[in-house]
Amino acid sequence: MTDRTALVVGASRSLGLALAGEFADRGWDVVATVRGDTSEGLAELAARTGRVTVERLDITDTAGIAALRERLGDRRIDLLFVNAGITDADVPAAQVPTEVFAEVMVTNALSPMRVVEGLSPLVPPTGTIGVMSSRQGSVGFNTRGGHEVYRASKAALNQLMRSYAARTAQDPRTLLLLHPGWVQADVLEGHAHDGGLQFLDHTGAVVPW
Repeated sequence: MTDRTALVVGASRSLGLALAGEFADRGWDVVATVRGDTSEGLAELAARTGRVTVERLDITDTAGIAALRERLGDRRIDLLFVNAGITDADVPAAQVPTEVFAEVMVTNALSPMRVVEGLSPLVPPTGTIGVMSSRQGSVGFNTRGGHEVYRASKAALNQLMRSYAARTAQDPRTLLLLHPGWVQADVLEGHAHDGGLQFLDHTGAVVPW
């Protein structure tokens, strides 16, 4: 058992739900956010473990981020993990409507950074701030193209996190950008006290920028 708390932003389904479940099973208290109604899977997880608290948050809503910060009060968050994002049609960027381009960029790059900035005061110096990125955001790995706007949004997210890390260079907290894979709890726990920023895949291997 542990007295640590994880805040998983975007935990209603898929990897976010699995990650919340993995930490709850390891004895962590988990605050799991959903954009709308609580999913059946998350409700079942909360009932089974007794360690999961569900909060509502749309990461594109700046007022909602501030409201969640207020609701959490001075609660210590040992791990803040932002798992949220959208994709778009796999077409060349020039064919994407401006409003779709803006939506993908705001949701995948700007909004996660607003969550990080807004909720990071709850993370102690020994804590970890993680954000779900993707190998598709790696410039070095982009040899085949495709999914251009999604790739661009993840590359923008990576760059924004690099800027955040540079701006907070004296901050001892660990910063992680992760490529999705089946439940990254081992990676998140294994790098918890590294400090600095790393871009890793779900096995813990470094992803080139």
